[in-house]
Amino acid sequence: MHREWTDAELARHISAGGGREAEEELCRRMAPRVRLYGLRHLRDQHAADDLAQQVLLVVLEALRAGRLREPEKVASFVLGTCRMTVLEQRRSAQRKQRLLEQFGPGLEKKSEPLLAQLDQERLRRCVQGLSEKERAVVVMSFYNEEPDAQVAGFVGASEAHVRVIRHRAIHRLRECMGVKR
Repeated sequence: MHREWTDAELARHISAGGGREAEEELCRRMAPRVRLYGLRHLRDQHAADDLAQQVLLVVLEALRAGRLREPEKVASFVLGTCRMTVLEQRRSAQRKQRLLEQFGPGLEKKSEPLLAQLDQERLRRCVQGLSEKERAVVVMSFYNEEPDAQVAGFVGASEAHVRVIRHRAIHRLRECMGVKR
């Protein structure tokens, strides 16, 4: 852009399918305002940065879709989006807190016996009983959470063969642990 555009002109340009340059300029102008709002209301730098990203995405999507009827009010739209996003975050946190208060104590009590039942030494012996390739597939798949393609490259097998090895290894572990289906 060769001249300094107003916020409204940028909003119109983006709504008309304008280029990335207009979007970048609008974000450059609005991001400090959104961060400042986030710092005032969330009192955390990281939360303010996250708010800026979230709000600017919403604003750009609305502009691209032509949902802002009055481009002159783009700054007010950004502020309103900030306010609504922070309110939704607070509502969500409150709902989560109420659910934890209501169901959390019961969940903790139910999970403790499950952990006590787990025979870690037996599991260790069962895993040791797997072949080296089976152990590698199980550890990479479940402990490291590697995708099949990466596991396949490591063990020198196709992705389909990795799935077969993993299936058979799980079956052997279940048998060794005495788990019935």
